[in-house]
Amino acid sequence: MRVLVVEDERNLADAIARGLRRKGMAVDVAYDGLQGHEMAYVTRYDVVVLDRDLPGMHGDEICAELVASGALTRVLMLTASSTVADRVEGLELGADDYLAKPFAFEELVARVQALGRRATPAAPPVLIVGNLVLDQTRRVVTRGGAPIDLTNKEFGVLEELLKARGGVVSTEELLERVWDANTDPFTTTVRVTINTLRKKIGDPPLIETVVGAGYRVPEPVVAS
Repeated sequence: MRVLVVEDERNLADAIARGLRRKGMAVDVAYDGLQGHEMAYVTRYDVVVLDRDLPGMHGDEICAELVASGALTRVLMLTASSTVADRVEGLELGADDYLAKPFAFEELVARVQALGRRATPAAPPVLIVGNLVLDQTRRVVTRGGAPIDLTNKEFGVLEELLKARGGVVSTEELLERVWDANTDPFTTTVRVTINTLRKKIGDPPLIETVVGAGYRVPEPVVAS
């Protein structure tokens, strides 16, 4: 899941980003409205965690423009005000959810995860190809019943490949969905991660390279 945090309180923004990354999400941070607005339009995020009172460009304006653009990005609006009127106003602007400061981090995570599921086409919580099982909720992978220990990036790559249901996923798409904006677009990190995944998953091999296009995990052929 790709998340953008737009929050001018740097300590809070960095704390949110660190916590979400520990949950396996790819997170970018903007510290003012203008930077957040630009990033939200350059990259397709699943969720934008958006402070309402931002310097440069108000959060209300960013939210309204995202909604008007027709983007699938979901918006979780943060504010220091917890009045009913403010919550209603934020939701009327098109925000998908609203969270007043101060908040419990566990609640923020749960809301971001729920919005992320709404931002992408529905996929079953457990993805299965042959004897390989990936549980998105518990973040557990097994093959033939044996657990496979994966890093967050390895899990994210495998998750994207399985969600494609036999389709090809390009290197660029994997970088966009699993890594953050600080990643060099010319890096070999995707290829290295794929190679490590192949070793951990074992034989028979599941991940195919489609030359000039990307990678895929073919769906098993069911005999008629």
